[in-house]
Amino acid sequence: MKHIGRCQLGGVAVFVATCASSALAEMLPLWEVGGGVAAISFPDYRGSASRRSYLLPVPVLVYRGDIFQIDREKMRGLLFKSDRAELDISISGSVPVRSDGNRVREGMPDLDPSLEIGPSLNIWLAKTESAKLALRLPLRAVIASDFRSVHSAGVLANPNLNLDLRAGQGWRVGLVAGALFADRKYHDHFYGVAPAYARPGRSAYRAAGGYSGAQFIAALSRRFEPAWVAGFVKADVLNGAAFASSPLVERRNNVSVGIAVTWVFAQSGTRVERNE
Repeated sequence: MKHIGRCQLGGVAVFVATCASSALAEMLPLWEVGGGVAAISFPDYRGSASRRSYLLPVPVLVYRGDIFQIDREKMRGLLFKSDRAELDISISGSVPVRSDGNRVREGMPDLDPSLEIGPSLNIWLAKTESAKLALRLPLRAVIASDFRSVHSAGVLANPNLNLDLRAGQGWRVGLVAGALFADRKYHDHFYGVAPAYARPGRSAYRAAGGYSGAQFIAALSRRFEPAWVAGFVKADVLNGAAFASSPLVERRNNVSVGIAVTWVFAQSGTRVERNE
């Protein structure tokens, strides 16, 4: 199971990520197309006391090419692969956050959606027919946009241990534990308060770069041809984070949860061998 985004990737990416992979090679369709529905509840951003709950459509697009791949975890370009490691280019992002309805951000600009892109080195620590353990080392540049202009929103890294298990009766389990690190610009994008927006109870604040806290994710999924059922729980811990003293941080712990059901409507007759 790959990483689920720092400030929520929205319904699509969260639920695609819950479909954990296994170490057993299978003959699978070259492409699949489908859709479904997801229910998700998450904070506005890590450290926020304001939550959002949504019932969202979930498109499903899977392509299992030799180099370019789209799957239920992410979109990626595979640059290098061996029995022990792989290097890919991964894409992720965050959804926009409206400041109205968020008590500590009232009167501040909305948070723009962002696109994250960069390399990830994935090292296999152990593999069996029913489990695999990997050390993943993604490093991404972040670009934010209000759809009128584009600006850099910093750089982040998320080293993590990723355990994928094939349980009984077709169930798959994904467990992730990792730390987050980012530069000053990224932290300031979410947690900085410019002097113009300071007010009683919300002092001006400029975030520092460094440690961003930890994340722990547990996901469960199963395929019932032609449907997928998946769910996840994600815990964020901000103790010791470089921005923990920001007036925009209301909680040191956050939990996000969700469940989704998707169906495959069409698939390729061509089969390819893949470890999913």
